[in-house]
Amino acid sequence: MKPGQTDSFWGGIVKSMGLVFGDIGTSPIYTLTVIFALTAPTRDNVFGVLSLVFWTMTILVTVEYAWLAMSLGRKGQGGEIVLREILIRLLKKGRLLAFAGVLSFIGVSLLLGDGVITPAISILSAVEGLLLIPGMESLGRGTLVLIAACIAITLFIFQFKGTDKVAGTFGPLMVLWFLTLTVSGFISVASMPEIVTAISPHYAMNFLIDNGVAGFFVLSEVILCSTGGEALYADMGHLGRKPIIRAWYFVFVALIINYLGQGAFVLTHPEATNLLFGMVRSQASLLYIPFLILTIIATIIASQAIISGVFSIVYQGITTRLMPLMRVDYTSTKLKSQIYIGFINWSLMCAVIFVMIIFQKSANLAAAYGMAVTGSMTITSMMMVMVFSRTQKKWKVPIALLVCCIDFVYLFSTFSKIPHGAYWSLILASFPFATILLWRYGQRHLYRALRPLDLETFLVSYEQIYAKGRIAGTGLFFTREWNVVPPYVIHCMVRSNIVYERNIFISIVTTDEPFGVKTHLQSNIGTGLDSFEIKVGYTEVIDIETLLKMNGIREKVIFYGIEDISTKNPLWRVFSLLKTLTPNFVQFHKLPASKLQGVVTRVEM
Repeated sequence: MKPGQTDSFWGGIVKSMGLVFGDIGTSPIYTLTVIFALTAPTRDNVFGVLSLVFWTMTILVTVEYAWLAMSLGRKGQGGEIVLREILIRLLKKGRLLAFAGVLSFIGVSLLLGDGVITPAISILSAVEGLLLIPGMESLGRGTLVLIAACIAITLFIFQFKGTDKVAGTFGPLMVLWFLTLTVSGFISVASMPEIVTAISPHYAMNFLIDNGVAGFFVLSEVILCSTGGEALYADMGHLGRKPIIRAWYFVFVALIINYLGQGAFVLTHPEATNLLFGMVRSQASLLYIPFLILTIIATIIASQAIISGVFSIVYQGITTRLMPLMRVDYTSTKLKSQIYIGFINWSLMCAVIFVMIIFQKSANLAAAYGMAVTGSMTITSMMMVMVFSRTQKKWKVPIALLVCCIDFVYLFSTFSKIPHGAYWSLILASFPFATILLWRYGQRHLYRALRPLDLETFLVSYEQIYAKGRIAGTGLFFTREWNVVPPYVIHCMVRSNIVYERNIFISIVTTDEPFGVKTHLQSNIGTGLDSFEIKVGYTEVIDIETLLKMNGIREKVIFYGIEDISTKNPLWRVFSLLKTLTPNFVQFHKLPASKLQGVVTRVEM
């Protein structure tokens, strides 16, 4: 292998560890601690739980995401919005497509809700490690929450600078984290080598049979070991499929060794309240504080990856018209994926701190955690079955169906958490879900209410007005489609006689591909009237001014429509408020303010 290839091979693995595996990599901090706070750490229970952890990670992360989902990328991109775009192509029309659409809306909303709980539980569980430092045992719960909140606030404050400059350090730090997990786990396993046999599936089966309903509810805590597994697929566009899968095998081994080590530790220390921190402290008390610092850094990196992921999901939602337009800043000249959305950043920060204050302890948060992730996994597996059954990969359908059934088992087990705080997952997810539904159907209803004209009908009046006289220069008119004329254009040209020597209808069409920007200038669709169409992938960032100049367009003025919605319907009133509070089309694309002319159209809804 050539040196450059070796660098690329290992470089991709290191970057993946920093950008993709922060969430699942910090799960050992709390997973077994939470389980054995509820389940007696007897030998049978420990072996059974460890077996469940091993097979949960194998089936729900390795099989579902690394093998199945990651084979369904679109030009290297992954995630539930990508699955939705694939299904749109395969299904074209019908109820099944509408069902797939609603599924993707729910999945995206659950992931966004999860983006609140994950940073909260990760940072809070790491900060709780302070209680094992001599002299700090009496730290109050309020103090721990305050420290965790300060770390979270600092993290969110620095988001606007982007992660491009510090992303290079994430990978090596997470490599150090996984090495530490491996070494500490291996030392503990060495003291009880027979713990390795716990990976046998018969221990998991015996545990579920012996414990009955109680064993079934334990699954709702076991799923915590796989939270973050969805990042393999969602973050595929940042690094590519192969580096993430290669890195996952290293991460998987590190996590399993550490979980086995914690299992051996709890059998000899059944009174331990925090297994990972207790295990490390018993092995090397002098290294405990450096380990605690490393833990906090790892949870910050994990939270950073989730925040960046939320930005990416929202941006895809904006470009595919699922969500309202929001101000987007691009924090890197090299990486298009590095974006900052201020409204989402501050909303997320407030929600994270609110959740920390409400739940106080990571163990309490664990009661709320898992439902959103399991719901998202279930939706992904359902959509995969629909995709595989309509492609040449039909042999994958039985595997995807089996995974889907297992996902449903885990999802039903998390229902037991609803009275203990899991309802917060549903409340947090309900906000983006309601916004998506309201925005999507509101935009559709508004478009109908505007009653746009077809081009042929419009041209009859336009040609008469153009013949009478025109203004020198070029005027741009933004339209949704170049051959459908919105009311504001009719108001400008037909009623107000605002016609330029050259008039251009400009439309931006988002394609179902993640990448690609194509432009098409069509001249003389009418006398002095051209159309300029921009076809753009839904993850692309475009500079409209540059595209116009590249096509020889030097505009004098840019017109765009503003809708003044009049309605008695409370839902449409909320929709109208949403449109008022969010940036309009030209603000989103940062067009020059000096050339802009907004034209108001009153609409009855």
